[in-house]
Amino acid sequence: MDRRKALKKAGLLAGATIAMPSLFSILQSCKTETRLDWQPEFFTEEEAKTISALIDTILPTTDTPGGLDVKADMFIDKVVAQTYDAEGQQNMRDAIAEFNASCKENYGAIFPELSNADKTAVLKEAEASSPKFNPGVWGTTVGEQKPVGFYRSMKSMAIWAYFTSEEIGENVLSYDPIPGTYEPCKPLSEVGNRWSL
Repeated sequence: MDRRKALKKAGLLAGATIAMPSLFSILQSCKTETRLDWQPEFFTEEEAKTISALIDTILPTTDTPGGLDVKADMFIDKVVAQTYDAEGQQNMRDAIAEFNASCKENYGAIFPELSNADKTAVLKEAEASSPKFNPGVWGTTVGEQKPVGFYRSMKSMAIWAYFTSEEIGENVLSYDPIPGTYEPCKPLSEVGNRWSL
């Protein structure tokens, strides 16, 4: 299996650099939808609840917004609906079903219905047992990437959705828009010294 197929099966987006403008527009479209009227584009109701519960456990609301506050679950739903092919979408459905079946077998209920303590225990087990991403150099994976599985793939997508959201980018992380505002007539006394750039 070549690297591209392995990444696809792991739920990663092949050619993410090329698709980035489209993905940012998908993320922006999530901002206008509210929790009450959100209808998943791809996920069934149970799958959507599973993804939302998973994101809320990985990125809970603390003194900063959580993953659900920035609608990372909606973003992932749109990414799967609009960028995955039929095989990738079926792999996602199968992975969610397998994840919930494992939770039911080991803890007595599907993931969204578990207690917070059990959800944390499930994720600790998944973190310990899931293959990890190979290190990368300048955006290129070092060595052959083996499939990382549902948990690691979903965690990666949740973190990606979280840190590329406008709310986190502007209000939580340091934000200095480049090139900045244009001020054509600003007194030199306000600027300080002359700038080299």
